[in-house]
Amino acid sequence: HLPVLEALLSDQRATALYLFPTKALAQDQLRSLEELARGLPVYGDIATFDGDTPPRERAAVKRRARLVISNPDMLHLGILPNHDQWGRFLRHLRYVVLDEAHVYRGVFGSHVALILRRLRRLLAQMPPVRGSTGLTTNGRHAHPQLILASATIANPKEHAEALTGLPFTAVDDDGAPFGGKEFVLWNPPLIDEAKSARRSASTEAAALTTELVKQEVRSLCFVRTRRLVEVVYRYVRERLRAEGRGDLAVRVAPYRAGYLPEDRRRIEGELFSGRLLAAVATSALELGIDVGGLDATVLTGYPGSIASTWQQAGRSGRKGYHSLAVLIARDGPLDQYLAAHPEFLFGRPHEHALVNPANPHILGPHLLCAAYEAPVGRADEGLFGSALLPALDALASQGLLRERGGRWFLDPALGYPAEAVNIRAADSRPYVVQDARSGQPLEYVDGARAFYEIHPGAVWLHQGDAFLITDLDIQRRTATAEATDVPYYTVAKELTDIRILETLRQRPAGGTRAYLQRVEVTNQVIGYVRKRQATEEVLGEEPLDLPPQSYETVALMWDIPDALLDRLVRQGRDVAGSLHAAEHACIGLLPLFALCDRSDIGGLSTPRHPDTGRPQVFIYDGHPGGVGISEKGYELAEDLWRATLEHMGACPCEEGCPGCVQSPKCGNNNQPLDKVGACALLKGISSRGEGMASGPKTSGGGVRRARGR
Repeated sequence: HLPVLEALLSDQRATALYLFPTKALAQDQLRSLEELARGLPVYGDIATFDGDTPPRERAAVKRRARLVISNPDMLHLGILPNHDQWGRFLRHLRYVVLDEAHVYRGVFGSHVALILRRLRRLLAQMPPVRGSTGLTTNGRHAHPQLILASATIANPKEHAEALTGLPFTAVDDDGAPFGGKEFVLWNPPLIDEAKSARRSASTEAAALTTELVKQEVRSLCFVRTRRLVEVVYRYVRERLRAEGRGDLAVRVAPYRAGYLPEDRRRIEGELFSGRLLAAVATSALELGIDVGGLDATVLTGYPGSIASTWQQAGRSGRKGYHSLAVLIARDGPLDQYLAAHPEFLFGRPHEHALVNPANPHILGPHLLCAAYEAPVGRADEGLFGSALLPALDALASQGLLRERGGRWFLDPALGYPAEAVNIRAADSRPYVVQDARSGQPLEYVDGARAFYEIHPGAVWLHQGDAFLITDLDIQRRTATAEATDVPYYTVAKELTDIRILETLRQRPAGGTRAYLQRVEVTNQVIGYVRKRQATEEVLGEEPLDLPPQSYETVALMWDIPDALLDRLVRQGRDVAGSLHAAEHACIGLLPLFALCDRSDIGGLSTPRHPDTGRPQVFIYDGHPGGVGISEKGYELAEDLWRATLEHMGACPCEEGCPGCVQSPKCGNNNQPLDKVGACALLKGISSRGEGMASGPKTSGGGVRRARGR
């Protein structure tokens, strides 16, 4: 903060923009900045500008604020398209600060990279401000200094440069106070030794959090999904009440995205003040939010990266006191691998953060936004790279842009294109969940998740209370929810189709060939399963008739040599089950090699793919256009196969279990699976001893109903 405040004090016209990935972090930093600036002339010039800012306050922010705290969403939606209203602020911009820059990776990071390029483009086109110390040496326009703060990643300098398109210098001296920390890796006990099935990590986390609350240890329990926030919070609350500690139950709260702004602000204030003893949260509270003196953090499963693991563990002990962090392993391949190899967490370098601003599915919409802000020309290639001109031509051929004199103009019929671009979700239009009794909105659900979470018949949780979804209106994008106390929860079932469009790259890999393919993936939610809450016993399945959702992406694909297939058949192995088990296990461990979440990737296997006529295994990016995950898997395929083989061989189960080859997201109910055959398959392709596969002959037109993730 110091160089920014110094610049604002020395130049009465200078401005600064702070961007934070979450509203909670922005509110936290607002408190910090106001405390630091109290008594200084700039104190009254600090303001937030986000989706929660009331309309009556927005005009005042544009008119007089000099230090604006916002997020990439509002820069994209509210500032850049309305740059004429922000002329004073933008022309005098001295600093742009991005906190938690490691969060800007994958699809979200690729969006942010293009938003920053749009900002740089507008600044370069604004008239000069004479006499401003923010001028470049040629005196033409404001040239703000960009400062990025990040948790530890393997490529901080390269990531900053990819994110902004500018050269950077890395400063990696950590002077923050940090006390001693006990870090515990907790593997839940086996409940079925024959199947190597373990007690649920969520159940363990809830029990541990309950005990910490009873000891009045200020704690934060992290879980992976919004639904698990509600499940774990409900368990903690009910267990405390059952033990006669209702006084403590009211000092625990859930926290996640999707809540109404007033609910989030209330919970944040109670956390900061210390009124709450514990919170159950998603990664929305992972970032550098000051929630007071926390003594313990509970991580329900591996967060998906070493960087996130240390971010979550670091929420406790921030005042320099001794603290506790507990990572509870889930019953899946990745977590069980880490439980057996703790050196991965404590001795391995952090992962690389990846962005792909050239992704045509992301670049195209942002070029429409840029054209709305000012016509796009060939000179913008320096900002957007070599993908610019092909993307402009494609948009023009669709009638979205009009080219005149080497410049591209937005078709006026498109209106306000930024509204159609959701930088955090594949589907930009959320669904509103409404209370059936009052008609009031309860929450907003991303369109990409709606069919999985709020389909008709789904049990949906909100702030610890259960609701039954009675209706889903796809046209109006609303869902109706009734309060319920049914003793079960629901899990959506999906099927996946895949079609090969183009071979991008191929190479020999071990005893086979690996391919990087452009593919079309089609997912369809076909039904849901009802499971008893306490035992996870399947109570029944119900069909659903929901429309399929398709997108183009990038996939790693590999062949199975004929000699290896013949051997599997001679040994009586199930070929389809062997492929299926290998696919699941490799997907489970790919996040070790690329900075991604398990939900960012999908997979498919088949004894005969119609496009190639051969057995194939695919692992694909679960985002339109791809974000580099499959490409990293393609580059490190042999390492992935060897690590997967080692993990499967070390698992004590005989037929396959959630810790090695079973997947909770499988569209085929984990059938068939052949663990022994999968081990033989991976052993064969990991070395050059099976004879190279001849390679597929792709027709580019086949579609198969296949095993999903």
